[in-house]
Amino acid sequence: MLLDDAALEQSAVVANCAMNRERRLDGYARELGIDITELAGDRWLDLCCGTGRALADAAAVLPETEIVGVDLVDHFVPGTNALRLITASVTTWQPDGPSDLITCVHGLHYIGDKLGLLTRAASWLTENGLLIANFDAGSVRLPDGTPAGRRLMGAAGS
Repeated sequence: MLLDDAALEQSAVVANCAMNRERRLDGYARELGIDITELAGDRWLDLCCGTGRALADAAAVLPETEIVGVDLVDHFVPGTNALRLITASVTTWQPDGPSDLITCVHGLHYIGDKLGLLTRAASWLTENGLLIANFDAGSVRLPDGTPAGRRLMGAAGS
C-alpha cells in the first residue's frame, strides 16, 4: 500500500533525524558529481537539507550566495545566520523567488510524488538555473503500486 504525502511525512523513517542528515559540503560532489562552489550562483536552494551542516560549510566559502535549505525536521546546526533554514514539507512549501541552483540529495526517496516535486522545483529555477537531484526511476510507482520505472525510462528514450 502506498502512503499519501501526509502519512509518509509522519512515518518514523522520514522523521528520523539520524538518517542522511549530517551531510557535509563534499557530499554533494560525491553524491551528485558537482562542485557546489562553481554552480551555486546568486541563490542556491537545497531541498531536504537535513541539519544544514553542508549549507553552513558552503556559507563560509560562498559569502555572496544566498543559501536556503528546506527540511521537514527542524534539527538544524546552530549558528547559521549566513543562511536561511526553513522547517517545512517540500511537497507544499513555495520559495519567495527563483534560484540559480536547486539540489536534493537523497531527499526524493522520502517523497511520495517525486515527479510532482521535481516539476515544481524546476519551475523555481532562474532562466539558466540548474536542478540536480538523486532520482531512482525504479522508485516511482503507479497508482496500483506497480513500478513505473521501466515505462518512464522507455518513454524518455523514445
